[in-house]
Amino acid sequence: MSSNVHLLSPVKVGAYELPNRIVMAPLTRNRAGAGNVPQPLNATYYAQRASAGLIISEATQISPQGVGYPATPGIHSQEQIEGWKLVTNAVHERGGKVFLQLWHVGRISHPSLQPDGALPVAPSAIAPAGEASTYEGQKPFVTPRALEISEIPGIVEDYRRAAQNALKAGFDGVEIHSANGYLLDQFLQDGTNQRTDEYGGSVENRSRFLLEVTEAVTGVWGGDRVGIRLSPSGTFNDMQDSDPKTLFDYVVGALNRFGLAYLHLVEPRVPGMGAEEPNRPDLPSSHFRSIFNGTIVSAGGHDRESGNALLAEGSADLIAYGRLYIANPDLPERFAANASLNTPDRSTFYGGTEQGYTDYPTLELRSA
Repeated sequence: MSSNVHLLSPVKVGAYELPNRIVMAPLTRNRAGAGNVPQPLNATYYAQRASAGLIISEATQISPQGVGYPATPGIHSQEQIEGWKLVTNAVHERGGKVFLQLWHVGRISHPSLQPDGALPVAPSAIAPAGEASTYEGQKPFVTPRALEISEIPGIVEDYRRAAQNALKAGFDGVEIHSANGYLLDQFLQDGTNQRTDEYGGSVENRSRFLLEVTEAVTGVWGGDRVGIRLSPSGTFNDMQDSDPKTLFDYVVGALNRFGLAYLHLVEPRVPGMGAEEPNRPDLPSSHFRSIFNGTIVSAGGHDRESGNALLAEGSADLIAYGRLYIANPDLPERFAANASLNTPDRSTFYGGTEQGYTDYPTLELRSA
């Protein structure tokens, strides 16, 4: 990678030629309609941001069991497929590309969000510290139910079906969410996975579930339209592992065989991603450059300058932006003009209406 590569340089990612290297990061906004169905307001929000090289949708549950937060969208019902078509059509009309992020939260849920009030599921019956977000407010996490080995193929099939539904909904690809302490990450790390069967114990066994899910999803889409998100330094959602370097070196190396569109890495400097954990080694994107054979997307509180610096040094190929994209729907245009940025309003991040969602001004509106 040379210093001539910058955020506004075109790039080939899997099956697609993208006009720039700016990615809209997956952002939970809790604004899905009844039945966890995307609605016209969501289509407006994503269409406003279609000048991104690539949009990665908010995390989207693959099944009713995968739900962990109020008003988050799913991709397991026909109504949800139709709702997402509003989004994909709107983004494509603006010339954008959008991948759907596939999500199962595992233990980061609550019986009030589960079918028939069931316990959340996890690799092992270990409760996370903290509180769950429910429709009645914050409630202490419960101890989840450890999945029976006979149930795991069914969840792999849920991922496959969700990938097929994303194809029907008109997405350009999918991202497998295996980060931030959700179900696939819970299987990877030994702080949450204390199984003694073929899905626990060794690094190879703990990685088995993720690799089976990746096999299923790439079987639907082909590897060149599938990405995977990992948080190798992550402690968010009460995560820990006795040897994260060995674990994630193995996982990243094992993913090479799928010919993925990209590997999406959360950098350690993000709060909750290891920066404040003295015993957790930092595993930045630069660490994995020699291990992963393909395209790397870096997420982690970047601004214009840090994003360009990471591209120039060759540690990543694209840069994902979260909070900046919440407040600046025309982020590539602002970066191109080196213009000032709107300040995100944290009080409107989660839930609500168009306020703090679709009403942030573009440069054109600000200058009018």
